[in-house]
Amino acid sequence: MTKTLTRTGLVALAVIIGAYLILPVLIVVPMSFSDSSFLTFPPGEMSLRWFHNILDEPVWLDSALASLQVALLSAACAVVLGVLAALALVRGRIPFRNTITAVLLAPLIVPYVIIGLASYIAFLQLGLTQTTLGFVLVHTCLAVPYVVINVAAGLVSVDRRLEMAAMSLGAGPVTTFFKVTLPLILPSVLAGGLFAFFISWDEVVTAIFLSGPDMTTLPVQMWSGIRVQIDPTVAAISTLVLLVIFGSFIVLGLTRLIQRLVRRRMADPATNTGA
Repeated sequence: MTKTLTRTGLVALAVIIGAYLILPVLIVVPMSFSDSSFLTFPPGEMSLRWFHNILDEPVWLDSALASLQVALLSAACAVVLGVLAALALVRGRIPFRNTITAVLLAPLIVPYVIIGLASYIAFLQLGLTQTTLGFVLVHTCLAVPYVVINVAAGLVSVDRRLEMAAMSLGAGPVTTFFKVTLPLILPSVLAGGLFAFFISWDEVVTAIFLSGPDMTTLPVQMWSGIRVQIDPTVAAISTLVLLVIFGSFIVLGLTRLIQRLVRRRMADPATNTGA
């Protein structure tokens, strides 16, 4: 009886905390369908006016394309670097492992304001402000820790005997990685890449330092739309961003679920015998 009450209380507490975190974000969704020229909740007349405004004003499309380009390039670089770093930390025998891990995870601890200011000072001398390369370099540094954490967790759960068996049959380290290890940790790699993409897509603090007339990312443009003038188009864009984020994580969750079901089916002796 006591255990049941404890579990029920923990579940209720988790639901309350989740609602407290999510509901303020979801309030933006009905606000984006309002016909009012101001951000109002609850909305009066429903309209798609502000969604059409996204297509009518080139500044929103230009900033969205710039953010998309930076996010894709940053995610690709972060995945490559993060996978290599996770392999070195989990599989390699390297000195000062704890120190290297702390350096790799430092962007999770250091305030983004400090990173943005330092990047601005360094990139200003190199001419990398307001450039795609500058944004990609900074966002890759911010995203690598998320890839390292996800891939390292996946590598720990991989049975080393599978890799040893491949090597004993003549496969080299590179072949073993691409033929055995990578397929096993692919969900972790995809999760890390997804986190890296959205870290870059949503990042605004360091982007403020690097943005300018020549290049502005979508989060910075949204920030300007709230700081300079109350533009309800920001609510419409926020709704679209939330839809993409939730949809991506749902697809990733379904992919992992399907992969687990397939593995269980293949590992079930009864199923294999029946087949």
